[in-house]
Amino acid sequence: MNPDSFQLSDLRRSPDVEAANLFAWDASDGYLLEAVAQYLPDLAEPADQLVLLNDSYGALSFGMAARFGVKGIRVQQDLCTGEQALRENGERLGIELGARQRSLLVDGGAALLSGARLVLLKLPRGLAELEQTVQAIARHADPGAVLLAAGRVKHMSLAMNAVLARYFGTVRASLAQQKSRLLTATDPALPTDAVGFPLSATVQAAPGLELEVRAHGAVFAGAALDIGTRFLLDSLTEPQLPQVGTVIDLGCGTGLLATRAALLRPESKVIATDRSEAAIRSAAATAAANGARNVTVLQDDAGQSLPAGCADFILLNPPFHSGAAVHTGVALKLFAAAARLLAPGGRLWTVYNRHLDYRPALQRTIGPSRAIAQGPKFTVLESTRR
Repeated sequence: MNPDSFQLSDLRRSPDVEAANLFAWDASDGYLLEAVAQYLPDLAEPADQLVLLNDSYGALSFGMAARFGVKGIRVQQDLCTGEQALRENGERLGIELGARQRSLLVDGGAALLSGARLVLLKLPRGLAELEQTVQAIARHADPGAVLLAAGRVKHMSLAMNAVLARYFGTVRASLAQQKSRLLTATDPALPTDAVGFPLSATVQAAPGLELEVRAHGAVFAGAALDIGTRFLLDSLTEPQLPQVGTVIDLGCGTGLLATRAALLRPESKVIATDRSEAAIRSAAATAAANGARNVTVLQDDAGQSLPAGCADFILLNPPFHSGAAVHTGVALKLFAAAARLLAPGGRLWTVYNRHLDYRPALQRTIGPSRAIAQGPKFTVLESTRR
């Protein structure tokens, strides 16, 4: 494809879940690509002085290459599926970006942000993720750096402005455009009372059981225990787990399920895997904080790098959304992954909102299923691999 003919609608989400109501870009990407034009003449070396954050499927990277001819930009995504989507889009469209994908969490984001004079950010929905992101900008970017942050109005709040105001001297909000809004922040400065990441807390994981949780900003539920995981933990006791074997926490989040399983069965191998870098780094920190030494973390898309039939027991609290959209596609993908990973006779424990009624899908994909626990809101279902 000639880059001059590129449109954002050419992008795909693959290998992430794809559906008619799921998109690889939105109007806030377009807003950022319009806003950046006035700042580019001030950059002597755009490829070295411009950084793209939370560029989910590469819309900003491809937009910069197609509209302004700027390639080789430093870019960040938390999800490994987003990193892979950027590469796959480039191969499919025949556009070589030369993108330098960097981590926000390794070295606190220094390699990602050092020397940056202009930063484009797709606003995350969570305030903790936003704070960890702008904190890294204030710490490592050029003192004269400008931040352009855009999001969908329905997912924005005044609290986001307040977070930015703690790390930038000036914050300006634009008028809405195509239901998106732009925040422009200048004069970055790291306050002396900056929040430390990962966040930490003590949670009541089960009756009489407290666990330490560690959470980077982008991880689901943060430094807390979501009610679905709590419901599953209430049923997870030593006799339920294989005496010795491999246990997988699939889509591990902060790793509380993996940590509990590891403490119950210290001779077993426990793998905490998630496609989110924030999740696997949180899970590693959570396991370490609780002395669970038999936990291995793996950033992977639905455990695809693990061999088939390697698991004796899998724990799963699947999301019922993809990004901001309510969608069961991610859960169904994880069910299929569990079917591949489980050895014959291996068991999957899934906790889910009762109204979702995943039992038919689990019986079809995994095998015979029975309720371990049921409450007003959640069900824990055990499915045995055929």
